This record gives sequence, C-alpha cells and structure tokens, in this order.
Amino acid sequence: MPVTGTASLKPIALPDFGVPRLIPKIAAATYQARFARFMDRLAAKGFDAAVVYADREHCANISWMTGFDPRFEEALLVAVRGKDPVIITGPENVGLAAVTPLGACSLLWPGFGLLGQDRTKAVALPDLLAKAGLERGHRIGAVGWKYFLTNEIADAVQAVDLPAYIAAMLAAIGPVTNATGIFMNPVDGLRAEIEIEELARFEFLATHGSESVKRVIFGLKPGMTEFEAASLMRPLGYPLSCHPMLSTGERARFGLGSPSDTEIERGTKFTTAFGYQGTLTARAGYVVESVDELPAAARDYADAFVACYWEAAAEWYETVGIGVTGGEIDARMRARLDNDFFKLALNPGHLIHIDEWMHSPIRPGSTETLRSNQAIQIDMIPAPGNAYFTTNIEDGIALLDERGRAEFAERFPEAWGRIEARRAFMANDLGIRVKPEVLPFSNLAGWLPAYLLNPGLAISRV
Repeated sequence: MPVTGTASLKPIALPDFGVPRLIPKIAAATYQARFARFMDRLAAKGFDAAVVYADREHCANISWMTGFDPRFEEALLVAVRGKDPVIITGPENVGLAAVTPLGACSLLWPGFGLLGQDRTKAVALPDLLAKAGLERGHRIGAVGWKYFLTNEIADAVQAVDLPAYIAAMLAAIGPVTNATGIFMNPVDGLRAEIEIEELARFEFLATHGSESVKRVIFGLKPGMTEFEAASLMRPLGYPLSCHPMLSTGERARFGLGSPSDTEIERGTKFTTAFGYQGTLTARAGYVVESVDELPAAARDYADAFVACYWEAAAEWYETVGIGVTGGEIDARMRARLDNDFFKLALNPGHLIHIDEWMHSPIRPGSTETLRSNQAIQIDMIPAPGNAYFTTNIEDGIALLDERGRAEFAERFPEAWGRIEARRAFMANDLGIRVKPEVLPFSNLAGWLPAYLLNPGLAISRV
C-alpha cells in the first residue's frame, strides 16, 4: 500500500467559472493553410498524391483539413499534387462536402451510401478516383486512422488501414504506403500542434463538457436510474469525441458502458465520462455520503486510495510543461501508480484532438518532448483488483508559450479569464501549482471528490 501524502478530504467550494455562449470559429484561411502544409509534407515524403479516408468514427483527419466530417456514410479526400482537392462521398453528404471551408470539389459515389439507396446509375469508384486526379503510377499516401510498428506488422509501412476494397483499388493505380503519421505522429504530425483558435474552441467545449459531468455528480441521487442520471449531462448537440458513459455496480468496473435503466443504489460503484471533440472529462467513485457507507474492507478508501491517486495527479499537473519528455511524466506516474495496489491501466496521459486519443508521447522511455500549442489529457485509470473501486480525474489542458498565451488572452479574453480563475483555484484551494504554460480547460481541473453524494468534500493539499 502506498504511503499517504499531505492530501486529504477537505471542504472545497467548487467555483462557478462560467460557461461561454459562442464557440470560436475556424477561418477558411486556416483550413487552406492546413491543406497547403499537408501538400508540402506529401511532396517532402515523395508522394504524388494522398487519399484520406473518413467515416463517422474516424473523421478527425479529414475534418481537421477540410471542416467536413461525414454522417452515416464514408468519404475519401483525394489530394493530388498540382490539383485541387476532391471529396468523394455518398448521396447524403455530397452537398455538405461541396461547401467545406477548404473549398474542395465534391463527387458522388452511391456506394458510400446506405444499403437500399439507388445505385443503378453509380459510376465505378476507380473512374471517380481518376476524375479526382489519380493517375497510373502515382505514389499514393493512404491516410486512415492508425499506423503500425514493425514489431506489430513486419512491413508496417505497407499496412494500410483502409477498407480492403479501397486499398485494392489504390494498389491497382500505383504503390501505396501508410501515410497516417503525417497527421498523427506525436513528434511532427500536423495535428500534434494546434492553432490558437482551435485551442479556444477546445476550451469552449471542455467547459461545457466538464459542466455536464459536474451536473451529474451534483445531481446524483440514489433511486435514480442510470438514464435519469445521464440526462443531467444536457449535451449541446455538438459532435462528441466518444459515447457518453455512465454505469454503476459491477458493470462500472469496465468503465466504457453506456447508461441503462438500472436503479442507482446507495453504496454502489459509479463511473461517468463525457466529451465533445477536443475534450473529455471523467470521474468515478462510490455513491456514498460518508465513510460509514463504504464497504467494510474499503473504509480507508478516501485516504489510502483516492488521496494517494490525487497526489499522483497533482504531480502530473505540476510536471507537465513545454520541453518535458513524455518518458519523464510516464516514469513519475508509474513510480506512484504502476503497482499491485493501483494497477495503472493505459498511458498516464495523451494528446487529445478531434479524436479523444490522437497519440501519446507519454509512454515508457519516450524522449519525445511536449511542445507549445498541444492539447493534452490527464488520463490515469487505476484498475485495482483489491477491495477498492477505482477513482478517476480525467480532464484536458493546453500548453502555450509566452507569445501564445499573450495572443490567446488578446483574442479570447473571456476564455482566458476562465483559465486564469481555474489556475488560481488549483493553486489556492487545492495546492496544485502548475507552470505558466499550462492552461486548464476543464471547470473541474484538479477537483476530485471521494464520496459522490458529498461533493462539497474534495481532495486538497491546502
């Protein structure tokens, strides 16, 4: 069992940091600049063209570059050097694809549509690829949503994570290589660094997403169904980074479950998570008001488990920063949590973007350094096999250097005011002192109750 630190449960008044009404916009010029950087990267890597795949679950790369993400259907962005970009998609999306901020041309392929829609007049997909500019012998970069290591797949660069029929059509045109790393590599991927306006957009969404989780915790009552508790999230309607999660009892140990009609019992285990694109907030614990309602074998849950976990999270917040290697953060967290008592699951942090987990430089031995203009998720999930149920403190931050902070504050003063207030709360009320470049985006940053029916008590060093 870890040694208890200085943190303990204390009365903490969680401030009202406010919620914004208007979401920051991404200018068309920003999308056009992104596409230009992508084309420069293609040329530098020796590609003649690229095909970027997207569907509802895997829309981040195409959405980042064009402002379009397909609904119900698949889509391909065809980018050929020296030609205008073309989006091929189905009948329900072809109109949306034609009005992207990037200004791409859109072509209809009914095969991307849902089954049963009219396909009798469909043009063969290879013909559409040719119309979009692909030519025999082109060296094609295939962009899906993953790339692989040689210990996973021997010829990793040839492992294309596109549907087999698309991969086969591309291979008939020319040599195909997995080029997903152009977007998603944590060192030099195009999405590893984020413009100020996109970070401001993520702050807007993180504020609203964390308020959803806050409403659940402060509104939680025994006798509610999980559905009724989840209804407190009151989503805006903006696209999510993952499905809303809420589960209780033994099902809560799996973490990923959607709510059900199960009635929430006093004393039961509980977990919930909610995230818009660019964000995620999660919390977990027992549905109790005091230590007396905890299982007999876990009466010291707050001090022995939650407070020690929170100490690790506080160290995470105080360590993360520009120039820090992912390996250092990983080592510090594993020294505290990667043991038989906590059983750390997954990496203790990762880059977050339109997709909830873009990549992670935070892994054992990583020499990859964190940089300005990155969005990062604290994501340390204990999976204990002992008497204790888990706890969780997932939220997002951004890193910005002095120049970036000045620009953010000037362009988005209301968001900057919330960030400054969160930093002050973390320092003065919780005892977490983050570096100047660390910008907490969540209204719950650093805040962790142990007894979910008594959220007025939270862990603090102060």
